[in-house]
Amino acid sequence: MSNQEHSFKPSLSLLDATMIVAGSMIGSGIFIVSAEVARSVGSAGWMMAMWVLAGIVTLIAALSYGELSGMYPKAGGQYVYLREAYNPFIAFLFGWTQFSVIQTGTIAAVAMAFAKYIGYLEPSLGEKSIIWSIPLSGDSSFSISVAQAVAIASIILLTYINTKGVKNGKIIQTVFTFTKLFSLFGLIIFGLLIGAKAEIWNANWQNAWSTANLTMTDGQVVTTALTGMAFLGAIAVSMKGTLFSSDAWNNVTFIAGEIRNPQRNIGRALFLGTFIVTIIYVSANLMYLAVLPFNEIAFAADERVGVAAAERIFGTGIGAVTIAVMIIISTFGCNNGLILSGARIYYTMAKDGLFFKKAGVLNNYDVPGYGLWVQCLWASLLCLSGRYGDLLAMVIFGVLVFYVITILGIFVLRKKRPDVPRSYKAFGYPVLPAIYILVASGLALLLLRYEWQYAIPGLGIILLGIPLYYLAHRRK
Repeated sequence: MSNQEHSFKPSLSLLDATMIVAGSMIGSGIFIVSAEVARSVGSAGWMMAMWVLAGIVTLIAALSYGELSGMYPKAGGQYVYLREAYNPFIAFLFGWTQFSVIQTGTIAAVAMAFAKYIGYLEPSLGEKSIIWSIPLSGDSSFSISVAQAVAIASIILLTYINTKGVKNGKIIQTVFTFTKLFSLFGLIIFGLLIGAKAEIWNANWQNAWSTANLTMTDGQVVTTALTGMAFLGAIAVSMKGTLFSSDAWNNVTFIAGEIRNPQRNIGRALFLGTFIVTIIYVSANLMYLAVLPFNEIAFAADERVGVAAAERIFGTGIGAVTIAVMIIISTFGCNNGLILSGARIYYTMAKDGLFFKKAGVLNNYDVPGYGLWVQCLWASLLCLSGRYGDLLAMVIFGVLVFYVITILGIFVLRKKRPDVPRSYKAFGYPVLPAIYILVASGLALLLLRYEWQYAIPGLGIILLGIPLYYLAHRRK
C-alpha cells in the first residue's frame, strides 16, 4: 500500500485531547519541586505565589494558543504556527530543539523518574545495581545501571504501542491520566482531612511574605535574607521548577490531525487540561503546608516532599509506597503522551524536507512509525548519558524562548493574515498575550543571569540548529 493511501485519522475526542494535555503535564514534578522552591524563597506565601504564577502564566499561554490551533489545525502544531507566522527557518529551530533536547530530554528524564521509583519498590532494579561498567580516565567510569535499562525498556514499550495506532496510545493516556488525577485528588483530600494540623499551618503562615534563602549547615537551617537582585534570582530558580512541572501542555497541538473538530476541541482541551492541573498543583502545595513544617518541605529527604507528606498522612511504610506507586503511574502516563505527540513534529518537518525523509511516512496504522522509533533511539541514548538532569535544566530556557516567539506570532498573524478563519480568538488580546510575553521574556533573561550554566548551553543547542537548517535546506 502506498503512503498516499495513508492519512491521519481524526479519532480523538475532546476528552482524549484533555487527557493528553493534563497527562503530559503531570509527571513527578509536583512531588519534588516544592523543596527547591521552599529553599529558594523561604516562606509559605512566596512558595504558593510561585505555583500560582506558574499556573496563571500557563493558562494565559494555553488560551493564546487556542487562536493558533483554530487557524492551523494540522499535525505538528506549534511548528506549523511558527512556520506560518514567520518562516521555515524559525520553525526548524523549534523542531530541532524539540528533537535534540526538549521532547526527547523530557522523555528521558521522565523515564528515569519512573525507573527510580520502580527501584524504590524493588531495590534490585535501582540505580545502584550495575549491569556493565568500563573505566575511563582517572577515577571516572561509564556504567549502565538496571534503572537505566528499565527506563529505556519503558520508552521502547510505549513507542511500540504507539506505532500500532493512535487508538492504543489514547487508551493508555486516558486510563493512566484518570488514575493519577483521582490519586492526586485523593492524596490532597486525605491530607487535608487526616494529616493537616492547625499548629503546623499557623506556624508556616506566621511570616508568610518574608523572603530568604535556606541552606542546611551541620544539621542547622541557615537563613539568608533576600534583597534586590538576589530576590529576582530566587524567583528565576523557583519559576524554573514550577514552570517545568506545568510544561508539555502544548503537546496536544502536535496531534491536531488526529483530533475530531480540531478548530474547537484543541482550544477547549488546552484550557480544561491546564486549568485542572493548575488547581491540583495549587491544592497539593496547600496540603503540604497543612501537613509539613516549612523546613521539612524545604529539606525533605532527596527532595521527596510528596513522600514526606504521605508518611505524615498514612504512616511511614504505607505513605512512601503510596507515593512511589503514584509516581510510577504518573510518569508512565506522562511519557505516553510525550511519545505519542512528539513524532508528529518530525513528520511535518520531514514533509517540509527538513528531517529524515522516512519520518514523513505513515505506517499501516496511520501513524509516523519511523519518527517514533527515531525519537525512541535518541531518548534512550539520553538515558544512557546520565545527563538527563542537566538536560531538564536546559529545557526550560528553550521552552520559554519558543513560547514567547509563538505567542508573538499571534500579533504577527493578526497583521499578516487577518482573513484566515479563527474559531477562537486569544483571550484578553492584546493585553494578556503581551503580559505573557513580558513575564516569560523576563524569566528567560533571569535564567541567563542566574542559571547561566544551564541556560547558555540551552541557547547553544538552539543556535546549533542554524547550520543544520542550511545543511538540510541545501540537501532539499
